[in-house]
Amino acid sequence: MRPKTQKLVITFHTTTEAMAAEQTFLRLGLAGRLIPVPRQITAGCGLAWLAPCEAEEALLAAAGQEALAWENWQKLIL
Repeated sequence: MRPKTQKLVITFHTTTEAMAAEQTFLRLGLAGRLIPVPRQITAGCGLAWLAPCEAEEALLAAAGQEALAWENWQKLIL
């Protein structure tokens, strides 16, 4: 079993927003991947972006520059 560590989880209102974020983050070479929303939280759609906490600043900057919409940013132990 993998040890649980703190991760950044970004949730979205819609699947379209999640897919747009994925395309942008991957195009920019930012850390993370799309995952099903963890059970500990709820979100408008069933997808979330999972990334190391160290990537938060770069992800926020990219989201702001690209005018990406998101629902919530949380740090969770996963």
